[in-house]
Amino acid sequence: MVAGLRGATDSIGQAAVAVRIPRTLMAAAAGAALGLSGAIMQGVTRNPLADPGILGINNGAALAVVIGIAWFGIAAASTFIWVAILGAGLTAVFVYGVGSIGRGGATPLKLALAGAATSVAFSSLTLAVVLPRADIAGGVRSWQVGGVGGATFDRIGLVAPVMAAGFALAMLSARKLNLLALGDDVAAGLGEKVALARVTAALGAILLCGAATAVCGPIGFVGLVVPHVCRLLLGVDHRWLLPASALGGAGLLILSDIAGRLVARPSELDVGIVTALVGAPVFIWIVRRQRVRDL
Repeated sequence: MVAGLRGATDSIGQAAVAVRIPRTLMAAAAGAALGLSGAIMQGVTRNPLADPGILGINNGAALAVVIGIAWFGIAAASTFIWVAILGAGLTAVFVYGVGSIGRGGATPLKLALAGAATSVAFSSLTLAVVLPRADIAGGVRSWQVGGVGGATFDRIGLVAPVMAAGFALAMLSARKLNLLALGDDVAAGLGEKVALARVTAALGAILLCGAATAVCGPIGFVGLVVPHVCRLLLGVDHRWLLPASALGGAGLLILSDIAGRLVARPSELDVGIVTALVGAPVFIWIVRRQRVRDL
């Protein structure tokens, strides 16, 4: 009898480990990708409010995935990744184009407003696509909240190469982002190809954001909160800021996942809800800072 109880306990422990290890790894990978992509976007646009969620890029990737599922019958997880990356890329171009219209070009305020409007519009379009499809509505709505509950080693293996490529592009862009922070004219005067530098860094951010959204859903505010904290602690040198943002994002999402499981026991809160509760006050604080234009 004791042996039987011990065997049952061992089986429960093994099952818990089998679930929690991929879940923790996925939270770390997605958090690192989102934190790093946020730092890149803030560097590329010189916009302290830039974040994959605020600029609508997460919702653009999500809309692309939902359209792929509902209209084209996409079912393979590997296809989701590339569809999400395509949606993220097109959204980034659209938001930057809209934010650049008018006098002054793509100012931080105009980019934030363009991104917020795009995010709301794409969220509404996603609902419009999903609501008539009762067969996919439940799964899509759960995925839209943003979470790591369905993590598996297979999913991690699918996104790992894409995230690694995005991370490599980001690290290669660190010095270029330092030059861009001095202004386009100064960067060009120092021999930097400004347009190429922006495209390279943005591509890295899109790969990271698209891959994270494909497997976890749109998780907001990680790319906003983490780079700001790292910037306050380490300064503005992107050679340190980018890897620190990746580590900070991984830590934040792991802690958010743990908090979501502890607070709502025996149920759980998805990490997307927890990061929103943390990130919304930080976003308000950043907007209200008098020195926001100097960041």
